[in-house]
Amino acid sequence: MTADDLIDRFLARLLRYQGGTRRRWRTVIGAVRVYSPATHAHCNWSITPAGSAAEIAAVEAISDALRNEHPLIAA
Repeated sequence: MTADDLIDRFLARLLRYQGGTRRRWRTVIGAVRVYSPATHAHCNWSITPAGSAAEIAAVEAISDALRNEHPLIAA
C-alpha cells in the first residue's frame, strides 16, 4: 500500500459515512507523511487534517481504523 492508496481508502470511507465531496475531503485530509519503518516500527505514516472540528473528528476516527488495518505503507 502506498500513500496514494491510503488517501483513496480515506476518501472512500469519508464519502460513504459522512457524505460531501472528494475535493473537500481531500483538502481536509492533507498530505500523508511517510516515515522510515526503521524509526517508526509501529506505524510509519501520519496525517494532519485541517477543517472544522467535525471534519477533523471524522478524519481522525477513520485514521484510527486505518492505522489498525495498515500500520506500515510504502513511500
